[in-house]
Amino acid sequence: MAKMAVNLGGMQMKNPITVASGTFAYGQEYAQFFDLSRLGAITVKGIRACPWQGNPLPRHAEVPGGMINAIGLQGPGVEAFIRDDMPFLVEHNAPTIVNIWGTSIDEYAEVAAAFTGVEGVIGLEINVSCPNVKEGGASFGTQVDTFTEVVRAVRAATPLPIMPKLAPNVPDVKPFVRAAQAAGANAVALINTVPAMAVDIETRRPILANTFGGLSGAGIHPIAVKHVYEAAQVAEVPLLAMGGVFTAKDALDFILVGATAVAVGTATFMDPCAPIKILEEMEAWLDAHGIADVNDFRGTLEKPLRKL
Repeated sequence: MAKMAVNLGGMQMKNPITVASGTFAYGQEYAQFFDLSRLGAITVKGIRACPWQGNPLPRHAEVPGGMINAIGLQGPGVEAFIRDDMPFLVEHNAPTIVNIWGTSIDEYAEVAAAFTGVEGVIGLEINVSCPNVKEGGASFGTQVDTFTEVVRAVRAATPLPIMPKLAPNVPDVKPFVRAAQAAGANAVALINTVPAMAVDIETRRPILANTFGGLSGAGIHPIAVKHVYEAAQVAEVPLLAMGGVFTAKDALDFILVGATAVAVGTATFMDPCAPIKILEEMEAWLDAHGIADVNDFRGTLEKPLRKL
């Protein structure tokens, strides 16, 4: 049996599979389908300092190749999450990565500090790339200077491993990877959902109340693979990759181009057991190909014939 343990920038994972923030809530709903402790980690949906109700309904739209969501980072706030939700994850032995966000740099730092020393939390994913909130989110993730300020502030606020989540709608991810490393990030996550829109030709209105949202699903997988490959060319820290992971092949695509770990997202809406099935399929594929350790497969893509 292939060894599956990975080290995601100080976040020790028994295997390289986690779930994408915003697709798994805080784990309670999925615990009825499988043992949460089987995953390398659970990544919970975004938490800010105070409760946040998110965007008005409707907030989802199915489209060819995936779905568009505009949830708007609805959440209970940091105090309520630590009090009401973390005990469940600790009880179920689920190492937890917390996705954090804020509407100011100070708020990012405040939330990061609040998680220091919280049992069960192994690291923080810094959301600077959500495309469906009007404040915070993507406003901090598309300019290198402001992105760097957020990462530095979070780094100063906590000793926990930190991992900014990169936006896909930038001309080049490499400057953001370099900036994350220079600002003290232990790992980098990519990609977030792709800004998108759906309309109703009968009502002649946007389908989402927010007008715009984030596209996820199989349709964005090739985009994500490209971004992860490019990030890996300059990354000195591990990468968490996500975007359209529905099969073991999709997950292995990311590891082949340089990712250390992989998050499963939209697939869980179709099959709550998708993360476990993908993990089991990965293990079987590695064994069938004589690969003794998943880390040995990472970054083994043959170099292109011409320099990019």
